[in-house]
Amino acid sequence: MAHTVRMTKNGILCEVNQQRVFLDPKNTDADGINFVSHAHHDHLPKKKGGLILSSQETNKLAHLRGYTMENHVDSMPDFELLDSGHILGSKGLFFDDLFFTGDICTRDRGFLKGAKIPKCKTLITECTFGLPEFVFPKLDEIKNQVNELISELYGKGIPVILMGYQLGKAQTITQLFGHWGPMYFHDSVKEMNELHKNLGVELIDGMGHSEAEEKGLLSKKPWIMVAPMTTYKNKFVQEMKSKYGAVTIGFSGWARSTKFSFGRRTDYSIPMSDHCDFNELISMVEQSGAQKVYTIHGFVNEFAQELRKRGIDASPLKENTLENFI
Repeated sequence: MAHTVRMTKNGILCEVNQQRVFLDPKNTDADGINFVSHAHHDHLPKKKGGLILSSQETNKLAHLRGYTMENHVDSMPDFELLDSGHILGSKGLFFDDLFFTGDICTRDRGFLKGAKIPKCKTLITECTFGLPEFVFPKLDEIKNQVNELISELYGKGIPVILMGYQLGKAQTITQLFGHWGPMYFHDSVKEMNELHKNLGVELIDGMGHSEAEEKGLLSKKPWIMVAPMTTYKNKFVQEMKSKYGAVTIGFSGWARSTKFSFGRRTDYSIPMSDHCDFNELISMVEQSGAQKVYTIHGFVNEFAQELRKRGIDASPLKENTLENFI
């Protein structure tokens, strides 16, 4: 079966048997199938119209974030949605011997199970951490390091704020470190956690930071809080530091990067990501057995070059390039 793959201004377009399939489009296409891999803002379409294919969880999370995904379905003949292990409800799309990863992680992390990679002829993969410098520690190492750090701070009566993306990492952090208490949540994280619980994810209950502050509970130190990743200049962070002497621990795949400092915006930075690291990306590509690999999102040139060194036909998928396959 012949198909074409190309990058357009609206995202990746695959044309199969006169059918247009957009992969994580910026705007939904009225005449095609629009696959939305997950509910992070940069993957949600801005304009309405056209059929949207995504998981039910992505649809509900998108709604919480202010997106209405009309004409939504969670299954279609000849299209298989496969867990991508990135966040709740995240999927890759397998069709016509092509696998589109979306954002992907092959590591188990709490309630998130690592992605299983299908055999395919064509692979379109993200490579957010597609440089050899990005190799993440094992989850047990991270847990031990952070538990020791929290214990040390608690011993001094110092409250701790654990910081990660509001959707995804904040829920993983909640599950990994929920044995500490009292545990509070930034109001936005509490709202996101509640939706996860409604969708079947086991997370501990906790009070939102506004209510805890109103009741004077934050003055009773130490405590622990899960909050969205932000900078030390953020008003919320500055207040937590000035009023309560809180220390921040941030979780980011960029935490140890020598080239990129934005992963170190907190007092302590822990290298933990919802994406594959470099070695996992290489392994994923090899597992797929793909004859052709396209790199998107991240270090597209560097990762494609690395794959070519290993004898794999790989190239970045860039705008104005058209590829035909059979």
